[in-house]
Amino acid sequence: MIWLLPVAALLLLLAGTALAYVVGASAVLAFLGTGNTPYLAVLPQKIFSQINVFSLMAMPLFILAGEVMNRAGVTRALIDLSTTLVGRLRGGLGHVNILTSVFFAGISGSAAADAAALSNTLVPEMKRQGYPGAYAGAVTAASSIIGPIVPPSIILIFYGAIMGTSVAALFVAGILPGLLLALVLLGVNAFYAWKDDLPRADRNEIPAFGPAVVTALPALALPVIIVGGIVFGWMTPTEAAAVAVVAALLAGRFYTGISRAGMIAALKRTAMLTGSIFMILAAISVLGYVGGLEKVPESIVTAVDRLGLGPTGFMLVMNLILIAAGMIFDIAVALALVVPLLAPTALAQGADPVHLGIVICFNLCIGLITPPIGGCLLIISSVTGENYWRLAVATLPFVLAELIVLALIIVFPAISLTLPQAAGLIGH
Repeated sequence: MIWLLPVAALLLLLAGTALAYVVGASAVLAFLGTGNTPYLAVLPQKIFSQINVFSLMAMPLFILAGEVMNRAGVTRALIDLSTTLVGRLRGGLGHVNILTSVFFAGISGSAAADAAALSNTLVPEMKRQGYPGAYAGAVTAASSIIGPIVPPSIILIFYGAIMGTSVAALFVAGILPGLLLALVLLGVNAFYAWKDDLPRADRNEIPAFGPAVVTALPALALPVIIVGGIVFGWMTPTEAAAVAVVAALLAGRFYTGISRAGMIAALKRTAMLTGSIFMILAAISVLGYVGGLEKVPESIVTAVDRLGLGPTGFMLVMNLILIAAGMIFDIAVALALVVPLLAPTALAQGADPVHLGIVICFNLCIGLITPPIGGCLLIISSVTGENYWRLAVATLPFVLAELIVLALIIVFPAISLTLPQAAGLIGH
């Protein structure tokens, strides 16, 4: 009977039922189906222990900081700075798109926010200057996933809460993979700029370097405050998040400012996202508890040993499963459903929890730009009016490049572990 639970959960998800209700209901049914009904009395304590984590306080604060900056006109300043740096190159606006995503990632920590903002600003400008619409959308989609990888990343906080991993270490570990991804995407754009003779930015439209840098400084200060405070030990991630909110409010006044209505909207959005995430965490704690009672992680380890996969083979299988999950589910959904089952096995085989977190989050982010769902593709298609499937085809070369970067991160853990080790956040 217990095998019916994943089938029922999948059907409920496909029917549009909220993830927290699906996971929670499935977990309670699992208690009944496995004869663990007496343990239901312990669930309130388990749920409270799952969400009573100091680092989780950083999540709503980082979300609020990003919401404030998004509503304060910061996007234009970052685009101008990127244009002064790389706009003169062939395919310059494509480079601007990618570089702006790097800067924007240090503010929002969200691929969806990046995709929506740049779709509404850069894509129309790229089309006006002669870029194919599908290609302009593809560059925007591919670079948007830098957001959840570099700090402050909401997804990394979510992973840290699920797996009990240091959020500070995860933040610092995401810097080099995010920059490596940006460098590879710049290379892909440079290739297509040469192959298809893509235009340069109009010389008369390139802002002066000095004023562009000065204007962008308040926005660029936010990731510096966050990463610098954590690396030098001045602040915990939660304290850095609180400082980031204050910095975002001050920076917002420097730009267009944020109205009272805008601030209320930012607070409402923060409350909604935070509430939904905490509900998912509560449901995951229930599912994890019944999984522990039934020794599910131990069973997976036994199956892996029986199949003779070994650490490398299991890592390959796990990444294939994650890619498939990322193509169908939202990142939070995939994390909630897959990570508690597979990650403990990888850790038992010697994987570093910080490196594993970067691999998992990077992998799932690629799903945001791949069919059949592709959350960022849907956003860009709806904002720009580009056909979804033409956009998906145009994104494929960038997806291949990102899979290569993922493979490099898996094979060379030092890419993600060097900085947190140097900062003393994890052992050597």
